[in-house]
Amino acid sequence: MSTRWVTPYTLPILSFAVAIVAGAAVLHHPASLAQGPSTWVDALFTATSATCVTGLIVQDTGAFYTAFGKDVILGLIQLGGLGVMTYTSLVLYLWRRKVSITDRVAVGQSLLHDPSFALGRFLVRTVAVVLAIEAMGAVGLYLATGGGIGAYSAVFHAISAFCNAGFSLYGDSLMAWKGSWGVNLVVMTLIVLGGLGFSVLLEVFSLGTGRRRTLRGQPLFTWHTHIVLKTSLLLVLGGALVIFAAEYLMQPNVAPAHVEVLTSLFQSVTCRTAGFNTVNIGRMTNITLFVMIFLMFVGGSPGSCAGGIKTTTLRALLGFVGSQLRGRRQAVAGRFALDNETLNKSLTLTIFALSIVAAATMLLCLTEVGLTDHAGSRGSFLELLFEVVSAFGTVGLSTGVTATLSDAGKIVITLVMFIGRLGPIIFLQVLQDVQRKENFLWPENSLMVG
Repeated sequence: MSTRWVTPYTLPILSFAVAIVAGAAVLHHPASLAQGPSTWVDALFTATSATCVTGLIVQDTGAFYTAFGKDVILGLIQLGGLGVMTYTSLVLYLWRRKVSITDRVAVGQSLLHDPSFALGRFLVRTVAVVLAIEAMGAVGLYLATGGGIGAYSAVFHAISAFCNAGFSLYGDSLMAWKGSWGVNLVVMTLIVLGGLGFSVLLEVFSLGTGRRRTLRGQPLFTWHTHIVLKTSLLLVLGGALVIFAAEYLMQPNVAPAHVEVLTSLFQSVTCRTAGFNTVNIGRMTNITLFVMIFLMFVGGSPGSCAGGIKTTTLRALLGFVGSQLRGRRQAVAGRFALDNETLNKSLTLTIFALSIVAAATMLLCLTEVGLTDHAGSRGSFLELLFEVVSAFGTVGLSTGVTATLSDAGKIVITLVMFIGRLGPIIFLQVLQDVQRKENFLWPENSLMVG
């Protein structure tokens, strides 16, 4: 393979592809299967969903796979959550071998979107914090249910929640624990922490332990962390408010008020791209599904286990729109203005993401509905759109159509999950890296728009 195609941007793509193919081969083996054989398409779909920490499934994970198969899925989730390149570099570091500059840049790009950082110390702290959080989450789930969620199940769901995977050993996800404040709070906390981004997580952790001290009059967090925390909070609370209004204020109350509030908050948080659910997604209102599509499309934050276009991209777009409305020359977010490179990347990423979602939705309409007219396929478009956005945002929520997809439809969703996990911006950078640069400028002119 030409070295031109092996760059800091292509390495994560190649690493994830190898992990997915290897995982699919193992999941296709009879040792992983408890209920009959699995097709190669289903094995590839499940391996991709696990490695890309999505959570979309074509079989009941708890019943279809053996204990070995579940361990393989759990390993793929953990591997995908932290990133193949992270683990590779960490092993090399712990063995006191020299980590190449290429690995160093690749890990920085996937975790921090900043290639300049102290690799060794960062990796050790990251893995230590992640394992500690997952361990505390597992203990929390076990204690919150009084052992109702067994030890292995607690570990599985804690890792799945923190990695924003959404895989569950229960056929109805977490619907049995809909009214449990303990289970809901533990899972929501794990989801939020896993979706903040590793750099933000370490900064918050350092502040909480007193290792990071701020001077009087100085901001409590860095600008990036402040933007991530504020935007994430607004999305979670705003989404929960709309879901509560659409599901419970506009319909007859069927549960106590505190359960309705908890359910609304949980569904808003899980859209950040976790994939667990405590209610039947297929029976929610169109308003709720539309809001959830938006939340899934945005996803989590850069350098996290989550997918989507990311909270910082949304904040940059809002800053740009705000500057246009106010007549500002600069797009302001918080206490700084955004540079042109950030705005260009945000706009390009959003357009590219929308194009992927649109193309995949059309392909699914072709593979699943065919040439059936609208009257004969009423309701299918929203369900297929929801499925595509869920795959792109590596969320894993579904209205119930995943298992009914044709093989061609499963392949489409598999590709969308793969692209969504690594991020369209990486694919764009790969294309830019192999493209020939123009050493001249075109003459400019105005074009009438609007």
